[in-house]
Amino acid sequence: MPCTLLDPAMIRAMPWKNGGGSTLELAIAPKGASLDDFAWRISSAQVALDGAFSSFPGIDRSLAVLAGNGVYLQRGDGQRETLLSGGAIAVFGGEEAISAQLLDGPITDLNLMTRRGAWSHELRLVRLQGEQALENDAEILLLWNAAPEALHYRLPEGGRQMLAAHSGALLENEQGRIELGSDQPSLLYVGRLYKS
Repeated sequence: MPCTLLDPAMIRAMPWKNGGGSTLELAIAPKGASLDDFAWRISSAQVALDGAFSSFPGIDRSLAVLAGNGVYLQRGDGQRETLLSGGAIAVFGGEEAISAQLLDGPITDLNLMTRRGAWSHELRLVRLQGEQALENDAEILLLWNAAPEALHYRLPEGGRQMLAAHSGALLENEQGRIELGSDQPSLLYVGRLYKS
């Protein structure tokens, strides 16, 4: 699986673990894994109501808002965190008790999860315009185009690839320099997954 395209329009929705909504499971490993035994998982959820997050003991999570006005997270330690579209990324343990309150209407989020002790990850937002180089040292790299226009990327050994708006690419074992490019100001989420 050197490169897998992640198109939300081609992925079925499935219920949340706690039944409070639905999510698009963009990628999961191993293939066919359940919510109880996955090694890593990438998903995008439509959140239309306030409520508690599902519990995922032993899982590390990163969450970003892709669309909508944003959400308040009430953390288990009492802190309150605000996530806005194209803004900060929340990082937390899946066992932490967190509840979400929408700022003004539904949101769409991007959720990256890895099983602690087996995999680790980081999720970052890159503001892209023109050409930019990305050094990749991860076993698996996620590129998620959150912009309304397509952008392009070039692998260390390969031709130029287009990445459509609001879609992603999952690159496996593509360590090295990846060239990114966009004609318009773009928001690109970059997730790096490392095997422990």
